[in-house]
Amino acid sequence: MPIQRLNHAVLYVRDVARSVAFYRAALGFSVIDGGDVFPGAAFLRAGGSSNDHDLGLFQIGDQAGPSGAGRSTVGLYHLAWEVDTLAELQRIEEKLQELNALVGASDHSTTKALYAKDPDGIEFEVSWLVPADLLTDEIKSKRNEIHRLDLAAEVARFGAHTKGGIGVSLPA
Repeated sequence: MPIQRLNHAVLYVRDVARSVAFYRAALGFSVIDGGDVFPGAAFLRAGGSSNDHDLGLFQIGDQAGPSGAGRSTVGLYHLAWEVDTLAELQRIEEKLQELNALVGASDHSTTKALYAKDPDGIEFEVSWLVPADLLTDEIKSKRNEIHRLDLAAEVARFGAHTKGGIGVSLPA
């Protein structure tokens, strides 16, 4: 039986309350358990999810050093969360800018992506996938290229409320 999708992620953070506030404000996550079951931990769910939880946060304290992943140690680079429309991607872009968390925006041809960092410097991606029925030969031919994302141009091209591809935008 093949793996279907990632069910949840767990992050070690310095201050769980600060991280909960960030993920609620930035991505609209709701708190499922704020430490009642596991003191110093919180479990959050994304707005469009039916998972028990999508993100677990475990507090390890202010003495924790920054992650060296990708610089001096191996480790996870980032998590990627999907949104259903480019309008939602625009809304999140504005929120991430307001929180001074946005660190990049890339057009991967089949995927339109924002990159941000949480209060502990943990990077994550928020992306919209071009639906398979809108993939042209031109888009497919550029899927290994990375360009600066012009979100307004992508909204003009695909429409603000076009539902994105779910999980994968390339037909099997």
